[in-house]
Amino acid sequence: MTSPVQATPEDQPGLLARLSAEALGSMFVVVVAVGVGIFSNPSGAPLPVALATGLTVAVAMLAFGHVSGGHFNPVITLGTLIAGRIRAVAAVAYLAAQLIGSVVGAALIYFVVTTVPVLTDARAAFDVVAPGYGEHAAAQTQMAGVLLVEILGSALLVAVFLGASAGRRAVPAMAPFAVGLAMAVLLQLGQVLGNLPFNPARATAQAFFSSSWAIEGLWLFWVAPLMGAALAGLVFRGFQVLSGANHTEADGFQANTDDGVNDAFDADHDLTDDAAETGGDKVPQAPVKKTAVSSEPAPSAAVSDDARDFFDGKKG
Repeated sequence: MTSPVQATPEDQPGLLARLSAEALGSMFVVVVAVGVGIFSNPSGAPLPVALATGLTVAVAMLAFGHVSGGHFNPVITLGTLIAGRIRAVAAVAYLAAQLIGSVVGAALIYFVVTTVPVLTDARAAFDVVAPGYGEHAAAQTQMAGVLLVEILGSALLVAVFLGASAGRRAVPAMAPFAVGLAMAVLLQLGQVLGNLPFNPARATAQAFFSSSWAIEGLWLFWVAPLMGAALAGLVFRGFQVLSGANHTEADGFQANTDDGVNDAFDADHDLTDDAAETGGDKVPQAPVKKTAVSSEPAPSAAVSDDARDFFDGKKG
């Protein structure tokens, strides 16, 4: 989530703080999504898991979005990278933090499951929420159907994130609610078809503690959502180019002319652009060059009168 008030290098969160926020947010999302899924019936009654996960995404973005941007999902990170709003090095670090946080969250739920006497097999409990297709999906959804839904759902999720958090006419404060509601709606469909998470980090964390079939089919839940994210990122970047070409200053639109990075939390963000965006610290103005005007004192009134008398013929 890009804040409408861009941070200056002095008060900008460091990379370690941003990665910690991504890991904590990802852990929070996985703990709720997996925990609610195991102790409910996600395929027969998808609303509890979908609603709980969507609300958790919104809460995590509200809590940590001002630090890291509130991705908590590799598809969001890839979409923002392709859209030109985060640098590649930071995107890779974000992905690693999201994976670590997600695995830690799943491990915590695994430990909780082992303490429940009625759940004698923890891996079997995780199989209930692990994403799958074919015989491992509640609706027996085939691979082509899962592939299509993951691509479409991830593209829509990234589009909502980018559209709600970027642009001069966007309302970034509403982005957490938009993204959370979009996630809840998509999970309503995904849970029925095969526990589709639209989140490769969460899928990986769940597969680690499930049966071997979850690991074997994990590739699909990386390839498909990242394809959707790339598609949405390219479309969003295309919209930016078209908007910059078709709008004028008279329309109240100013094209983005920076180096292609709009990440408010990037350490290399241009301070000049920041000041222009926020209207806060004034942009240092270039020194005004002095014109070639003579610095000699102006002629006195007496000299002026003599010259006037000369041209009037009063003096010879």
